[in-house]
Amino acid sequence: MSQPVFQTRDLTKIYGSGETEVRALDGVTMALYESEMAVLLGPSGSGKSTFLNIIGGLDQATSGTVHYQDKELTVLSERQLTRYRRDHVGFVFQFYNLIPSLTAWENVALVTEVSRNPMTPGEALAMVDLDNRATHFPAQLSGGEQQRVAIARAIAKRPEVLLCDEPTGALDSKTGIIVLEALTRINEELGTSTAVITHNAGIQEIAHRVCFFKDGKIERVEINDQRVKPAEVVW
Repeated sequence: MSQPVFQTRDLTKIYGSGETEVRALDGVTMALYESEMAVLLGPSGSGKSTFLNIIGGLDQATSGTVHYQDKELTVLSERQLTRYRRDHVGFVFQFYNLIPSLTAWENVALVTEVSRNPMTPGEALAMVDLDNRATHFPAQLSGGEQQRVAIARAIAKRPEVLLCDEPTGALDSKTGIIVLEALTRINEELGTSTAVITHNAGIQEIAHRVCFFKDGKIERVEINDQRVKPAEVVW
């Protein structure tokens, strides 16, 4: 097994108090490893997105610890978390969050202009097979193409980690497979540690490991010895 890129211990996130208290995470201890493709699987409300937001530095835990490599995220200030997100983490969400008035190339360039060692926008778009659509605006692209632009934007800064929250949730199966192929290629060619949240059980087949969430806890973790290609995923 490779080295852990994330380690959490007794990670808890509580919203509200008293009778209205909700434990979005309830003592999660787990690790995500360098260069692995991990799928976080579970129903809505099981804690997957909360977990991803905390390890990505978008939210803070109520208690417990998160380590990214040798850095403890749970003691960082907001400014330090901003620097951590900027330098180390790429995010892909269900909704693409592209700027409508900018071309695909320009949307990706927003990240490359503020990164330490970025790809060119053209290189990032080529990684997702969209270099021929660089001058198109989001309205001229399909949903799957827009999602791949969002992936290109996320990887353009060469992040060590790519965190994806329901990246195929708004797509049909054929288009979703194209997006999964892009994520798999990035994981394999760049060695980017990748975590994909989904409630689609079929997607677990592409992962090295599958982490099953239920009621804010890790129900079990399974190593996948028989990974399939995205085209073979049963949607």
